[in-house]
Amino acid sequence: MWEAISQSPIIDVLDIVIVAWLLYRLLRLVRNTRAVQMVAGLAILLVLSFLASSLGMIVVGRIIASLQTVWVVAFIILFQPELRSALANLGMQRRLHALQGKTDELPAEAEIMRAVERLSRRGLGALIVLEREVGLERWLKTGTRLDADINAALLETIFTVPAPLHDGAVIIRDGKLAAGGCTLPPTESEKIGYALGLRHRAAIGLSEVSDAIVIVVSEETRAISLAHDGEIRRGLSIEDLQTEIGRILVVGERKKPEPEPVKT
Repeated sequence: MWEAISQSPIIDVLDIVIVAWLLYRLLRLVRNTRAVQMVAGLAILLVLSFLASSLGMIVVGRIIASLQTVWVVAFIILFQPELRSALANLGMQRRLHALQGKTDELPAEAEIMRAVERLSRRGLGALIVLEREVGLERWLKTGTRLDADINAALLETIFTVPAPLHDGAVIIRDGKLAAGGCTLPPTESEKIGYALGLRHRAAIGLSEVSDAIVIVVSEETRAISLAHDGEIRRGLSIEDLQTEIGRILVVGERKKPEPEPVKT
């Protein structure tokens, strides 16, 4: 019976679709990262393994098989951030109302926008994280718990030098300022290079491992940026920022923002 099922055309098609989807996710995962070279190396090993098997090269085949095992272990060790990002994205769960076509809302939107505008005008660097479906407890623990109402004046005070929490990120959870002075994981993407500062790299890094929306205000240029899904849009006005956040929060929207080219 099992043999009959495995020979079914439907099962064969399903098998091909699953493999194609896994390859697609793998390519998206390693795109613009150091893992590209590792994947190319694995492809070469697979080709050599096929040739060795076809030509009956037993010794060469065993050596290549050993190298494949070493490659898998090395891949896991070297690319923990990328794998962590993939697992986080795979495990994202949507709320029940998402299936009903409803939209999320930005808590205290007016207060947040007012704070961002003031911070930009004063040239105060800021990092504001809006938690969504993927929990950020790991990074909340790196800061100071606040559990305060969202208030523009409070946000401005937190990021005013020399306030003790001004160098870290503020995380907003469930309509509250959950914590301040939080440390976020910087991106390791090679395409970013070092053209962006630590705040921007941290914003991109968190957006790579979660579905959070991260607002950045540059201390040097006073520019407002938005990071989401591993991409960043820079030089936004307050109106642009509201539009982008609204677009992201609309359930079912899949189009990513075109990232601004990073000048080196």
